[in-house]
Amino acid sequence: MKETILCGKVLAVVFKNEVTGYAVVRIAVPGGGKPVTAVGHLPHIAPGEGVTAEGYAGNHPTYGEQFFIEKAARTLPETPGDIKAYLASGVIRGVGKVTAQLIVDKFGADTLRVLEKEPEKLTKVRGINEAGAKRISSGFLRHMGLKLLLEFLASHGLDTRCAALLLRNYGSDARAKVRENPYILAHPDYGAEFHLVDAMALREGMARNSPLRCQAALLHQLHYNTEIGHSYLPRAKLLESTESLIDCRDDGALSGALDILCEKRQIAVGKSPGSGADICYLPELYQAETGVAEFIAQRSKAAPAPGPEIAKAIAQIEAEIGLSYAPAQREAIELAVLCPLFLLTGGPGTGKTTAVSGILRLMKRQNLRVSLAAPTGRAAKRMSELTGESATTLHRLLEFMPDPESGAFRFLRNEKNRLPADMVIVDEFSMVDVLLFERLLRALAPGARLVLVGDPDQLPSVGPGQVLADIISSDSVRSVHLREIFRQAGESAIVTSAHSVNMGVVPPLRNKDDSDFFFLRRTAPEEALRAITELCAERLPRRLGLEPSQIQIITPTRKGPFGTVALNKALQEALNPPSAEKAEKQYGDTTYRVGDRVMQTRNNYNLVWIQSGDGGVGVYNGETGVIESVDTRYETLTVRYDDHLVEYPFDILGELESAYAITVHKAQGSEYTAVILAIMNGPPPLLTRRVLYTAMTRARRWLIVVGDETVFARMTANTAQPKRYSALRERILPLRQTAAASEGAPPSEEGGKQVKLLSPASERMAQ
Repeated sequence: MKETILCGKVLAVVFKNEVTGYAVVRIAVPGGGKPVTAVGHLPHIAPGEGVTAEGYAGNHPTYGEQFFIEKAARTLPETPGDIKAYLASGVIRGVGKVTAQLIVDKFGADTLRVLEKEPEKLTKVRGINEAGAKRISSGFLRHMGLKLLLEFLASHGLDTRCAALLLRNYGSDARAKVRENPYILAHPDYGAEFHLVDAMALREGMARNSPLRCQAALLHQLHYNTEIGHSYLPRAKLLESTESLIDCRDDGALSGALDILCEKRQIAVGKSPGSGADICYLPELYQAETGVAEFIAQRSKAAPAPGPEIAKAIAQIEAEIGLSYAPAQREAIELAVLCPLFLLTGGPGTGKTTAVSGILRLMKRQNLRVSLAAPTGRAAKRMSELTGESATTLHRLLEFMPDPESGAFRFLRNEKNRLPADMVIVDEFSMVDVLLFERLLRALAPGARLVLVGDPDQLPSVGPGQVLADIISSDSVRSVHLREIFRQAGESAIVTSAHSVNMGVVPPLRNKDDSDFFFLRRTAPEEALRAITELCAERLPRRLGLEPSQIQIITPTRKGPFGTVALNKALQEALNPPSAEKAEKQYGDTTYRVGDRVMQTRNNYNLVWIQSGDGGVGVYNGETGVIESVDTRYETLTVRYDDHLVEYPFDILGELESAYAITVHKAQGSEYTAVILAIMNGPPPLLTRRVLYTAMTRARRWLIVVGDETVFARMTANTAQPKRYSALRERILPLRQTAAASEGAPPSEEGGKQVKLLSPASERMAQ
């Protein structure tokens, strides 16, 4: 096709995608001819701008004649009329048609220069005070900086969603910073794909064996592997995988870059406690892993034998609540109050909550302070409901807030500001990664007991490490594993079926009217999708009286015809269709509509709660809420989480995704009234027994599995588990031996003197 040049002025923006920058515009051409419809990459285009575009004219089968833009140069509007149209289009938050008219009436063709160079003059406009003038000027400068940055990123084929955060962090220097070091875009905070950033850097003249390139690639490999669960990488594997990543055959360049990163303390290299080989960590992970190992080794001493006071107190509790604890539960209660560190594990229906409630009652009888926590808000809420005591997330317990002096976000509870608790109980501990666990350990008061509660057969933490598995395999912590399924739980087909799967046995997939577990055989994705939609929208609300909000769809995968992306599109259409009464915002490929269920997909420590009982900050990966409002004028969207409201600027909506359907990994730690589990063929690493078991145990009252029974059976038989690089177990063992030797007793020694429960004051003195 013949390329031509199109010059003109933007009359109207018909459509624009703020994530990709793609737009459809109407352009007025010189001489007063018929306006041209043009399509292409025009980030943050606005009426009134001038456009000189290279491309070609064509005919769209649906929309008719169009000019397809391949490259475009843009100029700011110059005439008062064009400037008014430009400002009135909403390019500056809070400036609408009326304010735009007043500003242009005052300054005419000089308006944009005033906004940029002399914003104080804006106070001469009726209704604009000093604060408003600063806001309008900063909004204009931000818009201009964002537009230039978007154009630069898009010209290299990079995802433009990181532009707003770059601008927030670097201000007007953002574009220069990216040119100076393109690899900042590949940092996890910005999320650009490394291979695209690397391609851009090479096009801009970066040498293949440049120290900057090699260092960036090494750090990227470590960050990437941390995100998939590894605490470290062996040095040899790090160098090998990085060489493959950037096709750099210069061994000296990569090893030299690694040495430089070590000198700069951006990578920590140590010896594997097992093999003695060099292993490489991000510094915070090395500190976390060694710190956790030291803590566990110090607290791995055998507990004294329980004295008659404890047995008597437990008997009194049993009389008060009208039940007798099982022997394993009684042992757990005794050890929890005696051990500085105790581990309670078990599957669904084995009485973990009853044991935890007994621990709480025993501690209360001694006026000892107990804090309850869990990794997620839903898990903390469930813990509160089951125990009748207040529970919170670990982040809130540790007061993750802006530092009062520096303003930087950090845990305010630490070794200098300890938790005011004599015992901390953490539920759903399988979800806790090594970084968060080390932060908790720093904040424990001297002499405080720590009780960890979890199910070792569930999926490991999303974050780095495998803390629960490493602690169990080290055999260094006093623990009780509850195995008995109690009568009431044993009557649940959900519980018995989950335990069957955990033992490698496919449970009966027959449907009974009085059951709480149903299987709907659907082998074609379109049939399964139709069944799930009908279950959510009609059948379960009608037959069980459930609200759609009480039903959670879970699937192992994100992609494919049965992944979360496809399911969410269908479920949004069925459960929350477009309506004139519901505001919405299109961002990328996602429509965010009032009433939609959404999930936060990354930790964001800067989001301040705008409505809550006790204030707070931060929204964490996996938290789910409901969109309460969409404000297109001020470009904000608000989400109602369990106990607080959070406002999102439009430029970070990429952190939210639809949550009618979520992955099993995202569901971990939560429990739902009804779960619909979608089981279809998919990637083998996701079709495992542990994934299936974790998914099934998310259901509290009803579990409906929709899909293929052969895939169900294959998952039950598949015990494969991805290997994680973690040295926690190997670090604990030698430290434990050293700690035991310093005490003059072998680590496995039982017995000890008879003890009584201590008051907080006397216990701290005893330490």
